[in-house]
Amino acid sequence: MENKAKKVLIADDEKDILEIVSYNLNQEGYDIYTAKDGNEALEMARKIHPDLIILDIMMPYKTGIEVCEILRSTEVFNDTLIIFLTALNDETSHIKGLESGGDDYVSKPISPKVLVSRVNALFRRTHKEAEGKTITIANLTIDPEKFMIVINGKNIVLAKKEFELLYLLASKPGRVFLRHEILNQVWGQDVIVGDRTIDVHIRKIRQKLDMDCITTVKGVGYKFSL
Repeated sequence: MENKAKKVLIADDEKDILEIVSYNLNQEGYDIYTAKDGNEALEMARKIHPDLIILDIMMPYKTGIEVCEILRSTEVFNDTLIIFLTALNDETSHIKGLESGGDDYVSKPISPKVLVSRVNALFRRTHKEAEGKTITIANLTIDPEKFMIVINGKNIVLAKKEFELLYLLASKPGRVFLRHEILNQVWGQDVIVGDRTIDVHIRKIRQKLDMDCITTVKGVGYKFSL
């Protein structure tokens, strides 16, 4: 099957969830690996380098958010997709998960069909992004295929959502992107993200690039300009 080469790591301390999620994604052709706590998730991720990780937020030893932050601090995991499993009404965890570098979240109790749909959609979107053109503006180069940022010959490491956000803004220099446009194009229409999440990602991009290239248009959105 088309998805067979994709490796998915599922980390959750509930055996029933591991089994049902593993079964449904395996039926889609994904290669499945599992972990029952945060430490085991880190160990397995470093061993197999999965294409996607499904992380329960509340796990023994290390939370899903802690695991995500540790992985995102390492360049090799910058392009690894991460989906959080969260309690239905826990909006705080939703926000923290996305700000830590998560790509999406699925609320518990889990609908296997919804989860499979989210996984497939993330892979489709990532494949589409990888086909985008390299952007070169002055001394800045953004290569979506290699997931690489180069400034004055120096490689800059951005987390996946930071990269996607920068690429979107730089794709049309000078144009003001409204907040809802950024949310829809970077996080997707199915993911509820607050303004704070965008602001946090913009701040991190500015810090890492050490360039004044993203301008805030107060009350409207952001634009890229060098």
